[in-house]
Amino acid sequence: MDPMTVTALLAAFAGGAGGEAGKQALQGALKVVRRPFQRPAHLPAASSGEAELVALEQAPGDPALAQQLSIALGMRAALDPEFAGELSAWEEGAKQVRDKGDVVINTISGGDFNGVTIQAGRVNNFQTPPGRQG
Repeated sequence: MDPMTVTALLAAFAGGAGGEAGKQALQGALKVVRRPFQRPAHLPAASSGEAELVALEQAPGDPALAQQLSIALGMRAALDPEFAGELSAWEEGAKQVRDKGDVVINTISGGDFNGVTIQAGRVNNFQTPPGRQG
């Protein structure tokens, strides 16, 4: 289970990606996150991730909220192996929704990037602007 991938999927679905299947995937994630948090008493308190997920639903484009959710889910998964398994299973199903639908998750990482960067999903009838080579 990769908290960043899970968070990117959740943000995409919260933003309307995937249509009805995306909505159902988001509801499935809420169900997993809302199950009781099984944390040993001797470990420090940690967020269940529910508040962060609800906040991301309200503002799916907010990277700070996405980061908070990623941290909360990662911590909870580290403290609760059963949750980690359920979230991993959700992640695999959500990837299938993403791969079958119009969900696009673009990521740039691993270095310094300069200049123009264009990220897109499916592009139909692309035409190079006049005066530029494609």
